[in-house]
Parts: sequence; structure tokens; C-alpha cells
Amino acid sequence: MTDHQQYTPDPASVAQFSRLWSAHLDDLDHHLSTDMWALVAVTVALITFPVARIVVPALLHAVVPDAVRAVFNLI
Repeated sequence: MTDHQQYTPDPASVAQFSRLWSAHLDDLDHHLSTDMWALVAVTVALITFPVARIVVPALLHAVVPDAVRAVFNLI
């Protein structure tokens, strides 16, 4: 058995992981109140909004100049 074969998941393990993950989320759904879900949602929004406002412009700044240079080289 090669190293790659050792870590390649077979379909049974993928299905088992899916069932385990689904059961875990069902348990969370049953044990957390609506107020806690709202608190989690607001926290996630407060974290992702500033990150998106920083990362998206940085990605655009990194990609757009290369694309513009490529277009000018074609002309």
C-alpha cells in the first residue's frame, strides 16, 4: 500500500463522515436556543464583514493590474 492509497478516503468513509457530521449538527440544533443562534450569526457577520472589506479589494488590486497589462500587450 502506497502512502497515497493510505489517505485516500473510500466511499464508505465519506458516507460515514457525512452521517457523523449531520448527527453533530442535529445535536447542536437541538441544544442551542434561538438566542444563541442569533448571537452566533451576529458574531460571524461582525467578523466576516471587515475581513471581506479588506481581502476583496486586495485581491482585486492584485489581479486587475495583471489583466490590464495583458490587454495592453495584445493591443
